[in-house]
Amino acid sequence: MALRKPTPDTLRRFLATQTPLRFTYEAVGATAGTPPAGFVVDRTRIKLGEGEVVFRAAIAALRRWEQFRLGWVEAWSPDTPIREGEVVAVMGRAVGHWWVNACRIVYVVDEAGPVSRFGFAYGTLPGHVERGEERFRVEWDRADGGVWYDILAFSRPSHVLTRLGYPVVRRLQKRFGRDSAAAMLRAVSPERR
Repeated sequence: MALRKPTPDTLRRFLATQTPLRFTYEAVGATAGTPPAGFVVDRTRIKLGEGEVVFRAAIAALRRWEQFRLGWVEAWSPDTPIREGEVVAVMGRAVGHWWVNACRIVYVVDEAGPVSRFGFAYGTLPGHVERGEERFRVEWDRADGGVWYDILAFSRPSHVLTRLGYPVVRRLQKRFGRDSAAAMLRAVSPERR
């Protein structure tokens, strides 16, 4: 927690300490199936548009971490490849402070077929104020043409301040879902393609 936004050097050092560490929860990969009991589950799903052009734009946006370009939340580094094992810092500004959280990509989804999907899930590392996993996925149903953005997350507090301020944390989690969906809509808009 800091009053100022962390510098790239601070973030590099933070990630260097987090990279060798283990996940902070047992059910690694559970966003690919059923989230575990004992966690709060959140889901955000929004239609981005229709057709292959929108689907390809959505994939490109996920690869650039556009779903985190919210002004009050950022992923660092936005150059982090979407690849299993990669570690990313997620920064969020809340209650006048910057919080830096560490996550590792658990798995990547890249499926072609009647319903094509692309996305990834990441899980929390010890430097995170929560414990759990979050999946970001876009899918294209070729039968009806619809392209959807879907977030599935399960979490519970890991830090004393997140426990004490849990109502605020829940509002921020809901806000993230809404703002992330809006960021993806902007990313696939015709003006951005």
